[in-house]
Amino acid sequence: MAVVSEIIRVEQDGTLSFGNYELPEKTKVLDFEVEGRLYKAKTFYEVTKLKRDGELVYESMPGTAVHNLKITDKEISFCVEGNGNSQITLELDSNTEYKLVISDIIVGNVKSSVGGKVIFSVDCTKEPQNVILKRL
Repeated sequence: MAVVSEIIRVEQDGTLSFGNYELPEKTKVLDFEVEGRLYKAKTFYEVTKLKRDGELVYESMPGTAVHNLKITDKEISFCVEGNGNSQITLELDSNTEYKLVISDIIVGNVKSSVGGKVIFSVDCTKEPQNVILKRL
């Protein structure tokens, strides 16, 4: 895998890929339309952020590259890579419990906050990590 040089793109399977943690300066793509929804991607070595219709979807510190982001009513899945340990924030449904699986290891159940945020860390030092959050 590699960083997303165009900052955000739609893959052949309809999933989204975004982020470039190698950039020295903040780079943005605004109003990227997918199926009538507008996405905004901002990325560089310090942070990667994705918003959909003005609402936060994904944020990582430090920056990451995300491949094949898929969001359904029951789960969110993606592959993430970066230069180290990244704190990831997802904005999902509020007060909802999810099972967190990272690279086929069940991390456990996490509950979103009243604002819908779920925060966890992923170690990307050696290889890209597959992340799945399944609604319980």
